[in-house]
Amino acid sequence: MNHDPLPEVEVALAGRTPAGRRRFLRSALASVAVAGLSACKMEEFLGRNYRELSRDELGSILARLEQKHSAGYGKAVRVGNEAAQPGVDFGYGLDLSRCIGCRRCVYACVKENNQSRTEPQIHWIKVLELNKEHGVDLGHADAYYEADEVPRPGHFYMPVQCQQCAHPACVKACPVGATWKEPDGIVVVDYDWCIGCRCCMSACPYGARRFNWAEPNLPKEEMNPDTHYLGNRPRPKGVVEKCTFCIQRVRKGRYPACVEICPVGARKFGNLLDPQSEIRQVMETKRVFVFKEELRTEPQFYYFYAT
Repeated sequence: MNHDPLPEVEVALAGRTPAGRRRFLRSALASVAVAGLSACKMEEFLGRNYRELSRDELGSILARLEQKHSAGYGKAVRVGNEAAQPGVDFGYGLDLSRCIGCRRCVYACVKENNQSRTEPQIHWIKVLELNKEHGVDLGHADAYYEADEVPRPGHFYMPVQCQQCAHPACVKACPVGATWKEPDGIVVVDYDWCIGCRCCMSACPYGARRFNWAEPNLPKEEMNPDTHYLGNRPRPKGVVEKCTFCIQRVRKGRYPACVEICPVGARKFGNLLDPQSEIRQVMETKRVFVFKEELRTEPQFYYFYAT
């Protein structure tokens, strides 16, 4: 009996180039889904990856998304496409000696980035409560702590979100090229290209990606209409999403929402290539470390102690 270790699909994909693999997957998926799709849905289903689109094609897609979301949420929605600026490589710093675990950053992120509010509730930032006696030891971390007041005596807090790695394991794991690292350091997802396989989630050592198991619950009155194609535009069911450093804000010269909301100034952000930037000052004057350094993903999210 032949015990071929590869399933039929893997056999069919073997030896193909990445582009060929994507074409095969699209053809295979289309063959089973085509019958139930309208012409508009078919266009979306067979659409090309963001990086393959011409200027005219992208303009048409942005206009269609703006019309769709404006009608759906009852307000004028903008879907931007601001590109990475030359000479910019974003970095993030978080002062563990200041963070008080208030979770304001979590909910500012939800408000800015149009995450599902309930069923499912999706947070891109997770705040860990750690025991000072044990230090940064995930074995003693509590992500679901409840407290009347924070910080609690004997504890400190470590928010975790996408680390925007220089060598992201999630990008290597994606079988269809739906996620990649932009020139300004932001790891993005093309939600229209994501097939929901969750390989990236398994590969990420920081647990930074979230999967939409159900239709996102985003009340119309709470929807942020200033969006970006690769960032906070509404995501459909069945795709993976994550922190993008608020790409819709930072590419227009603003801070991420979590930086602005922090009541104790624990979060720092800026251009790593600018010697005068706040993040460079942190890098050069503070005790800095990265999370899970031994994995060599080279995060562009830096933890430090100001005192």
